[in-house]
Amino acid sequence: MNDQEVYYTIALTRMTGFNFQTALQLYRQLGGGKAVYEHRNDIKEVVPDCTDRLAENLKDWSLPLARAAEEMEFITKHRIQPLMLGDELYPQRLCECPDAPIIMYYLGSAPLNQRRVINLIGTRHCTTYGQDLIRHFIGDLQRLCPDMLIVSGLAYGVDINAHRQALENGYETVGVLAHGLDDLYPAAHRDTAKQMVTHGGLLTEYMSQTRADKINFVKRNRIVAGMSDATILVESAGKGGGLITTRIAMDYNRSVFAFPGPVGAPYSEGCNNLIRDNGAQLITSAEDFVSFMGWQSDQQLKQAHDKGIERDLFPNLSPEEQAVVDVLNAIGDLQLDHLSLKAHIPIGQLTGLLFQMEMKGVVRAMAGGTYHLLK
Repeated sequence: MNDQEVYYTIALTRMTGFNFQTALQLYRQLGGGKAVYEHRNDIKEVVPDCTDRLAENLKDWSLPLARAAEEMEFITKHRIQPLMLGDELYPQRLCECPDAPIIMYYLGSAPLNQRRVINLIGTRHCTTYGQDLIRHFIGDLQRLCPDMLIVSGLAYGVDINAHRQALENGYETVGVLAHGLDDLYPAAHRDTAKQMVTHGGLLTEYMSQTRADKINFVKRNRIVAGMSDATILVESAGKGGGLITTRIAMDYNRSVFAFPGPVGAPYSEGCNNLIRDNGAQLITSAEDFVSFMGWQSDQQLKQAHDKGIERDLFPNLSPEEQAVVDVLNAIGDLQLDHLSLKAHIPIGQLTGLLFQMEMKGVVRAMAGGTYHLLK
């Protein structure tokens, strides 16, 4: 990790006079926070469409750099890991999203680029029905797919139930926060959060001293959606943060699922409406979910590996599988999100294809969510 790059990237997020999207655009165009700083006095030469106002705002970095120095001291003291856009440890599924944070702060032990990542979201007023759904779903899912990272927002209701059931079933689980890592909201979840640090983690785009304002909860939903293969809505009223997350997930071309609920039940209305409007695939069990994702049972793959997969020299490949082979053959090993883009296959569908291709001995999953073509 380049400390100077972290320092200038943190400062870039603190620059006033332009919005987040402008910071992201500059970061992508120039290749990093330090490069933006180095071109602060000649920005129009390297970014021709830069406005006069932006050029003027970029000249004075004194206050942002002072604040960045404070944050560097804080993250070093508390062993927090800064994750910059493009870093190997940054959630790769999130990288290509048009509004990805240029830097995030992570306190945890779980890799964020595991082979399968899902999120469970929903109302903060989770009913007994919702709690039962979560308990049965995660318990059954662990039997079918034990290699999984479960993401949520550590809020009341569905979120905290998802985290706790994940921990109880041996899953690593990550909470995406709407504030800095110097605090925890709600405080009632502090004990669970401590467990998550050693069996998952806490992730945020917000610096220390950032309050848990309402708008931050809305913005953090894009991280929950973007770093996951699939979004699962458990319970939701007719309006709510869970529905915002599902819309974002659809925009990101992610798979979206919802559990149906009793007609007329206030916290099933959002799920039922989403299913009715074809915004989510209806599921009633872990088996439904695994089948729709095409993941099947991890036990199948384990058994195949134990027996020794005999690769068919001329495997029967579907057009989509052949597209994956062509991309990997032309480019080489690729992260899941990059492979999805190059092969023009949605991530949810692609993960199922890759499972089948592993069974056929065509590809191999490598560390960090990278896939390798076996030749």
